[in-house]
Amino acid sequence: MSFDDAMKALSLDALKFVKNGHVIGLGSGRAATALVRSLAGFVKTKKYDIRCVPTSMQIKLIAENVGLQLIEADQIDKIDLVFDGADQIDKNRFLIKGGGGALLKENILINASKKVVIIVDKSKFVTNFNRAIPVEIHPSARSIISKTILKIGGKPNLRTLERGYPFVTENGNVILDCHFGTIKNPKNLREKILNIAGVLEVGIFIRKPDVIYKAKSNGKFDILT
Repeated sequence: MSFDDAMKALSLDALKFVKNGHVIGLGSGRAATALVRSLAGFVKTKKYDIRCVPTSMQIKLIAENVGLQLIEADQIDKIDLVFDGADQIDKNRFLIKGGGGALLKENILINASKKVVIIVDKSKFVTNFNRAIPVEIHPSARSIISKTILKIGGKPNLRTLERGYPFVTENGNVILDCHFGTIKNPKNLREKILNIAGVLEVGIFIRKPDVIYKAKSNGKFDILT
């Protein structure tokens, strides 16, 4: 039994939150991929009318491939449920997200949703955040924002691809991965960064999940509410 077994099992369990007629936000990454495959089979069996809002091209292609009905965020006026993962979860149940580069759309859906379900493995839980914070920025403001990040105690690094080309988000922006060491006041740090002109989103999410699934290495999982 492994984390993958746990992810598969909890993905099936999480479907209990899905109701006929729901609009569902689909996050990106490994956890969301497992959930999407389970959701497709569930919807077909139940013959539910479900519409899904993808947060990235990656999850959109997977959802299309398994036959889920998709809709864009600007075509809806509500989100009933969001399924997503996280890069870290701290003692306050705040999240770090954006490792896959879809943080802007992910945060829009999470903040608009009636219920947020986060799926992670046990390694993602920390007392205080201690990894780099993804910051999505307008490309023309990169130098100015980098200098300001340095002034508030961070070490910004432009996210790049294998050959050194900048990673460009689906919104046409770039990402600074900013190291601040141990972060004891993430809410305050988020506000400081957001106040910098040219910053579009910060990978510290302060909307707390309604449900957290924690996958364990023995193939089992815990549910935190």
